[in-house]
Amino acid sequence: MKTKVKTGLLALGAAAALSAGPAMAKDVAGVTCANPPPARCSGAECATGGALAELGDAVDAKTGRKFFLDYPCDLKPDEKVVFVLNLHGAGSIGNWQRHYFPAVDHKDKHRLVVATPTAATEQAMIPGLPAVRRWDAAADDAHLQNISDMVIEAFGPQNIAAFWLAGHSQGGFTSSRIVCSDYFKDKVDGWLSLSGGRIGQAPFVAAFGPPKADGSPPDPRPAGARLPGATPACDFSHIFAIGEYEIETLPETSPWAQKYGCDARVRREDIVDQRPGHVWDYQRAGYKVWGTTARPGTAEVYVYPNCDGGRLVADVVRKDKGHTEGLEPKVTEAIVAMMVAAPGGKLAASAK
Repeated sequence: MKTKVKTGLLALGAAAALSAGPAMAKDVAGVTCANPPPARCSGAECATGGALAELGDAVDAKTGRKFFLDYPCDLKPDEKVVFVLNLHGAGSIGNWQRHYFPAVDHKDKHRLVVATPTAATEQAMIPGLPAVRRWDAAADDAHLQNISDMVIEAFGPQNIAAFWLAGHSQGGFTSSRIVCSDYFKDKVDGWLSLSGGRIGQAPFVAAFGPPKADGSPPDPRPAGARLPGATPACDFSHIFAIGEYEIETLPETSPWAQKYGCDARVRREDIVDQRPGHVWDYQRAGYKVWGTTARPGTAEVYVYPNCDGGRLVADVVRKDKGHTEGLEPKVTEAIVAMMVAAPGGKLAASAK
């Protein structure tokens, strides 16, 4: 089912629609809500059906750029929601990310508003390799702020219980870069890093990256090319999710947990998924570090309990997985549930 895009995107008008009554909540920020959500696919059909190429059903009025906006169709006036800004990795686009971390599958149960944009430009990340679509401060930061402004205005800051940045790979590093920026530091309550760096870095394996054209592993990167985990200068909860084959080891401690006086980490019950995720890297699957086909699996969950202010600090390791297999249904919902349960309120506080 194809949703209609209304140009103009008058966010104030959308906010007025929300306050008018539940029936009007089916049309927010120019997006007509639909269940099932539009432009969705799963498995091999995603590689052939064209759905992943779609850029979205909402429009940033200031730039004309499309993005996906998913929210509960039965949203009531003044109902609290959790806002997730979901960023893809280098070489990808928004709708692939919308399937890789499919928070949209849980938007109704967990009352989520999920915005999933696409980076504007292609740039070479490594000299000598082809350019790929990736997040860039000059080309994209204002767009991400525009989207956030639209969502905050449309749903009301007092109704956003928490605001999370989520990002895969370079989208995770971008989330880390912007989370304490002047715009986001007083808005964002949490950062979900999906193979996009950990605070207190879990070092990536030396031969990390996509396979060569013949399917063999990439050349090992120089030690200096490994990205260290920086310690941000603002407050938020932090979840790090990673495939087992991507990292050398998961540290048993966390400087972020130490910052909030958390207790030593505790391993929760493993999450066992009988169903696969939606997507994988259809062109380069095979090298286990990069990822093979999406498939069922088991995830280990580690939480640092009793943090100051109730902050959440957690690690999730997906066993027998690499960088690009889409997250399975149960582990996706478990991560979403942790995000929803974590403390929020920065935006609501600013609205008082």
